[in-house]
Amino acid sequence: MTTKATSKKTTKRSAPAPAPEDVEAFLASLGHPFEKEIREIRKAILGADARIGEGIKWNAPSFRTSEFFATFHLRAKDGVQVILHLGAKKREAPGFAIDDPASLLEWLGKDRASVKFRDAKDIKAKRAAFVNVVRQWIEHV
Repeated sequence: MTTKATSKKTTKRSAPAPAPEDVEAFLASLGHPFEKEIREIRKAILGADARIGEGIKWNAPSFRTSEFFATFHLRAKDGVQVILHLGAKKREAPGFAIDDPASLLEWLGKDRASVKFRDAKDIKAKRAAFVNVVRQWIEHV
């Protein structure tokens, strides 16, 4: 029994982070009604900073620098939602401010917020402000 438990732990710890092509495969197989919008937001996030990578975390496309900081909330029915957070583990937020003149952020707690997009037109209108928020957010991760 001990060997079995150890094997499971080793497998979980040594699993490589998903590569970008895994995100592509995930999106292609998703069949989401807002797939086009998800792809557009994904491009905006990845284009915000060269340090940003991606993978599948919490069964959704997620983005990271030193830690994961943003994840799509794919169950939203009225558009696309991105959850901004400070990593996988809940921790005390050091208290930070994000300059958000467009009021994109809906704060869900001290360490996380969401941004909602209704459709492609909404993404286009909010894109520059969203990229600015992402750039600021990653400085706190």
